[in-house]
This record gives sequence, C-alpha cells and structure tokens, in this order.
Amino acid sequence: MAKLKVGVINLGCDKNRIDSEIIIGSLSERYDMTNDPKLADIIVVNTCGFIESSKQESIDTILEMSKYKEKYKCSVLIATGCLTQRYGVELIELMPELDIMLGVNDYNKLLISIEEVLEKNIKVQHTSYSDNNINEGQRVLTTGTYSAYIRISEGCDNACAYCAIPNIRGKYRSRRMENILQEAKDLSEHGCKEIILVAQDTTRYGIDLYGEKNLHKLIREISKISGIEWIRVLYCYAEEITDEIINEISVNDKVCKYVDIPIQHISDDILKSMRRKGRKRIITENINKMRKSINGLNLRTTLIVGFPGETEENFEELKQFIKEVKFDKLGVFKYSMEEGTAAAEMENQIDEEIKVRREEELMIIQQGISKELNSKKIGKVYKVLVEGFNGKTYFGRNYEMAPEVDGTIFFEADKVYDRGEFVNIKVTEALEYDLIGVVCYESC
Repeated sequence: MAKLKVGVINLGCDKNRIDSEIIIGSLSERYDMTNDPKLADIIVVNTCGFIESSKQESIDTILEMSKYKEKYKCSVLIATGCLTQRYGVELIELMPELDIMLGVNDYNKLLISIEEVLEKNIKVQHTSYSDNNINEGQRVLTTGTYSAYIRISEGCDNACAYCAIPNIRGKYRSRRMENILQEAKDLSEHGCKEIILVAQDTTRYGIDLYGEKNLHKLIREISKISGIEWIRVLYCYAEEITDEIINEISVNDKVCKYVDIPIQHISDDILKSMRRKGRKRIITENINKMRKSINGLNLRTTLIVGFPGETEENFEELKQFIKEVKFDKLGVFKYSMEEGTAAAEMENQIDEEIKVRREEELMIIQQGISKELNSKKIGKVYKVLVEGFNGKTYFGRNYEMAPEVDGTIFFEADKVYDRGEFVNIKVTEALEYDLIGVVCYESC
C-alpha cells in the first residue's frame, strides 16, 4: 500500500523554520513528503502569530490550503505554530476547515493526532503552554545542506511592551550545550558548512542552566567541529553583549564578523516605554567597543517606528543616530498593536500614515548609507558561499550577509560551481544592497 503524502508549509521566522524541519523529520519516518500541495494527502501549515501582517498571512494560507481538500487529495488539514498557540480554541472554532491544531509545544503529538483523525474522523486540538519544553529532534533541512539554523534557547524573559512572544513561547530556557554541539556535529556530517545561532536573545545563552552567560563558550566549542567553516550569531541584545563575546568573535576565525543587534529604537523615552533594558548610552558604548575590537565588523539592526507616544523629536533622534552610526544592514518595522501586550493599552497610538512615512524615511536614509558602504568594497576580495545559479549568473553570500534578510553577491564564472561551495570573488560593482563581482583566480 502506497504511503500517504504530506506537505509542510512554513511561515514566519527562522525559529519557526527549525520547528518545521523537526516536523518534517518526524513525519518522513512514516509518510512520503511532497512540496506540491496538489499531491498531498495531509497538509501542515506552520503559522506565525507575531504581528498583524504575519497573522493575516497565516490565516490566508490556511484558507488557501483548505481549498485543496475540495479540489485535490488533501483529507487532513493541520495548523501548528505561534498563531494556533496564541488563539487556541478561538481559532479552530473560526476555521472549521482545520482537522488538527497544535501549539508550539505539541509537535510530539503530531503523528498520533493524524492517526486519530484518519481512524476516527474527529478533530484534534492540543495547545498546551510550557515554560520547560524545547523542541528538539532529527531535522530535514529546508535551507540546503550547506547552511542551517540552530536554536540555542527557547522563550524570552524580557517582556518588551510590544511583544507577545513570552505569552506564546514561554520563559527563557537554554538548550544544554551538549545537545547543541551534537546537533552541529550531525549537521556537519551531512555537509553543513554554515551554522547560524538563533534565539529570542542569544546573548543570554546559558544563564539559566549554568549561572552565567555562556555564548562565547558555545561558539568556541562549535568552532572545533570539523567541516564547519562559518558560525553566524543573530539576535544579540546590545546591552547584554559581554567582553567575552566580543573577544571570541574577534579572535575566532570561524566566526563571521557579523553581529545582529535589534535595538528597536534609540530614544531613552521610547526605550523605557518599550520596556527595553538598554539605553542610548550603553548601546552606543557597546557598538563603539565592538567596532574597535572586531576587525571588519558588520553590524545589523532592526527598528520599530510608530510606537505609542513616539514624537517627532524621538523620531528625529533616531534618524540622526542612524546617520551617525551607519549600520551596515538595517530593517524597519511599523509598530503593530497586539492584543495582550502592554503597548496595546497605551495612549497616544500613532496613525498608520505616520508610521508609513517614518518607515520610508529611515529606509531612504539606509539605502544611501548602504550604497556608500558597498562602494568602498569595490576591488576587495571576499570568500563567498555559492547558493545557486539563475541561468545567467551565480549568486551567493559573503560573511557580511545573513540568508534571506541581507544582500547578495552576483558573479559570472567559466566553470561550474555547486551550491555550498566556497569561491573567492573580487567586487567590481556596488548596488544599494547587492554586489557584483568576478571569480578571483591566483592573479587577483
């Protein structure tokens, strides 16, 4: 008897991607996997529920997939992830198309839930909240075998006023270092060359398990694994970065000189209102310390505009800071009012058109900064991780570029390169966010 086919659709952040890869790893033991929903007997939508736009995307995707129950083979429609965790019973009542709904702590119930639906023709829901569980298990990579995210902790204790993550994912809890190292070794043995460490806050790794911040020790141990050539660290809180972390990034040749510090704002008034721990002085001091200590450092940040009470003076302060600091990479989000958060109850909510204007102003500023910084790279040679060929040119990333959020390096070549191969590229042209180059042979 032929196996049933399962399709998994991932939405949201890279931590959600890891959950989806664990789901695929679990399901592939019993079912055949497919990327075509028309061929799927079972469809899983791993949802995001972080902000309004992501919630809407998740709902739209579920509704779109429900049509495959009418037109094609699908007989079981499943929703998992942050949206289902956040809204529980309310969601399954509003969306009768769903057969199974699981929260972020219930992926281990997926196989038995499918069996229940297939055998008993009932609906199944599990959305238990946990401050203890961390999703771990064998993964099937969706990023290509050469690059993989590793989650080093789950949940968050920061309780930022705008964020629903602690209510969805629970309190901050680190994974045991030996589990992370084993996962990195397994990935390396399957050809992984780039490890990307993620968490809601990577800088606090280990403080709950070991009584101290141990990110620098974790990085050092991962760098000892044969086959791993790049280690990239995302989501570092600027105020939590220690001298030990800075030193490890500086001296460890395997660590990309790239640090993601999502500061969200720089006005002390807004940071206080956001319930962020950092303030302008310490953020500035740590940025200067990192730039002084780490040769070739690339800094990325994300910002929120239109937070309740953000005045034009607060926004002008943020603009001036961006012009002065000149982040290498920068993303901007418009504030999204999320029920259940402290910010949703605040007065002085900002009109949407003001949020849009402020977002556009910051991105125009950053576009100029990025073009200026990229222009200085013309003539430089970079080690580039090849990610594909678009029919005309190859494309890939250097250490300054995280997947999916940063730019790309395009280059032509006389020989064939495989995905995951490293090649030296000399930059010949700079765009706002992307670079163009040529293969650098011995004469470069």
